Amino acid sequence: MANAAAVILVVEDDPPIGRFLRAALDANGYRVLEAATCAKAMMLFNQMAPDAVILDLGMPDCDGMEVVRHIRRLAGTPILIVSARGHERGKIEALDAGADDYLTKPFGIGELLARLRVALRRPIRMDEPSEGMVTVGDITVKPDSREVTVAGRQVHLTPHEYRLLMVLLRHAGKVLTHKQLLKEVWGVGYGFETHYVRIYMNQLRKKIEPAPSQPRYIYTEIGVGYRFNAED
Repeated sequence: MANAAAVILVVEDDPPIGRFLRAALDANGYRVLEAATCAKAMMLFNQMAPDAVILDLGMPDCDGMEVVRHIRRLAGTPILIVSARGHERGKIEALDAGADDYLTKPFGIGELLARLRVALRRPIRMDEPSEGMVTVGDITVKPDSREVTVAGRQVHLTPHEYRLLMVLLRHAGKVLTHKQLLKEVWGVGYGFETHYVRIYMNQLRKKIEPAPSQPRYIYTEIGVGYRFNAED
């Protein structure tokens, strides 16, 4: 079982949900730390350095966003938000603050475990440094020559399409907001031109997806952004 020895910090103040998460994680071989307050969560993170954090935002002693910011000041540990706050603004705020993924309650445990597995493993496989290639699924990129092939077929990408693909690969498995993508691909002067992202994402899908209308790689997180699927 992949990542069976990983330590997961569960930050949840609702006892039934906490027990449910512990049972599911235990059954899948993970080691579980539990915190019902932000203060304990930050203390356990500092002391135990878990491999990933599952975090509810609605904590009794502070907003869970404080935990996200605390962790991000210290480490790049994967943070998966599980929250009843389903509005888009809350999701975008959490992701922009550094969370890696966001699930709205109620959620399926199978989906949570799948996203946890993605968060725990390296997002992309690097081939030998001498070859300088990045490979995910059927997609291979040679950064030195900017050559991109899909299932052995070379595809031509514009400079913006290429930069967009590389950002997605670098953060494979993580939800990226429109704002994050604009900053990474177009620069810090951009933040509101979300139509740029939609247009170029559609073009990129047409070039790398086997069936663009049913994406295998680039998933849309409605109202939030996009995620690159690294799992076959």
